[in-house]
Amino acid sequence: MSEPTATATAETALPPPNEASVEDEVHRRADTVWTRGEGSAPAIARSIARGLRGDRGRVAIVDGCRTPFAKSGTDLNDMDVVDLAGVAAGELVTRSGVDPASIGLSIFGVVVPALHAPNLGREVVFRASLPMTIPGTAVNLACASSNRAITSGAEAILTGQTEVVLAGGAESLSNVPIQYSKSAARRLMEFSKARSVGQRLSVLSKVRPKDLVPVPPAIAEYTTGQTMGQSAEKMAKENDISRRAQDEIALLSHQRAAAAAAEGRFDDQIVTTFPRPGYDEAISRDNGVRSDSSMEALAGLKPVFDKRYGSLTAGNSSPITDGASAVLLMSEQKAKEDGFESLGYIRSFAYASLDPASQLLQGPAYAAPLALEAAGLELSDIDLVEMHEAFAAQIVSNMKAFASPKFARDELGRSQPMGEIDFETYNVNGGSIAIGHPFGATGGRVTIQLLRELERRGLNLGLMTVCAAGGVGFAMVVERE
Repeated sequence: MSEPTATATAETALPPPNEASVEDEVHRRADTVWTRGEGSAPAIARSIARGLRGDRGRVAIVDGCRTPFAKSGTDLNDMDVVDLAGVAAGELVTRSGVDPASIGLSIFGVVVPALHAPNLGREVVFRASLPMTIPGTAVNLACASSNRAITSGAEAILTGQTEVVLAGGAESLSNVPIQYSKSAARRLMEFSKARSVGQRLSVLSKVRPKDLVPVPPAIAEYTTGQTMGQSAEKMAKENDISRRAQDEIALLSHQRAAAAAAEGRFDDQIVTTFPRPGYDEAISRDNGVRSDSSMEALAGLKPVFDKRYGSLTAGNSSPITDGASAVLLMSEQKAKEDGFESLGYIRSFAYASLDPASQLLQGPAYAAPLALEAAGLELSDIDLVEMHEAFAAQIVSNMKAFASPKFARDELGRSQPMGEIDFETYNVNGGSIAIGHPFGATGGRVTIQLLRELERRGLNLGLMTVCAAGGVGFAMVVERE
């Protein structure tokens, strides 16, 4: 056999490893983002809210607060979603000074509801000792659940159903219900219906040891079978994102969150929480933020979802977290008449969906341009940007899509991209990688954090984005004036 020529060796050699910084990924390598190809912009399902003014003006976000966010199995592990949401909602009603009797609707998001209390919106009414005449409902839009609660509340105000809405969300991933197999469930149902000892013994004789093995909970797509982490790993590869860029996003998240906490910027957002059963310990800080994080420490972590070729680690992914958030919405005129100084107003919002088997967490890249268009704004008009950090790979993927002319043409059918995110205005107080991600509560946290920082800096316009399971993306523009 002859030796391979130098030309053949060069042609088959692997490309050099991608070691681009996050700025290089966004500013110079944006067009390496995955698309279907020129002329194949898909029909993306979308829902856009523009011209958000009703008979009583805009929808005001009067106030908001949240519990500390704690890694599952730690500080808040004895509190379920009702406990957590009740703390946030009760404190919000008290500190805002709103007349509880004026609240016309309670809407709360939750992904894993308590089996004994599935309607979280209604349970909050009871737990926060609000008038029992307030209707309540629960919504589930995965990681954007509290965003869906907020926008549903806004729609209720704009259509004149009510002038005051309590909205938010909660998640207790320390208390996920553990299921048994379908076979075990059937036997338990048969056993409960059995009327005699003989019938019960007959049912028990059919039970096999394997039937009693618990089914472990998994955050996986029903349609694809892939977990979010596996899907994000796929995105990292398809969008050609370096491990370095992901770790830089994670480090930025921790550094900025640690600085914000040290300077007291979260103090007016976080409700000191006293966990059950003893109520004898005060929790007032997020416990996932690491002030000592470094690129060296992050680089030393091993991949989680693809142990051989992967780049997603526990360090550049958001942790499993417990927590709750709540916001108070009013019509603009109601807020002014009652003397409330609102945090801001909803200017526009958009939802977009795509095939979850392609780019599961790329929804914001489709929703954000729609929200900006509905608001009559360009990205350059926006003062601060808050993006939910499910994974650093997802953040970089979406940022590349925002900046990519190829993505704009191939995926959005537009002549120009949305634009490049300025890292000086992005998640200036840290994001979900550091602070944590209780699925049902994150959208409320992002909303409160953005508006409070706009207020602190004396700025006006903010853009937020949230990715969610099912290939859903959410974006909202808020304004303070």
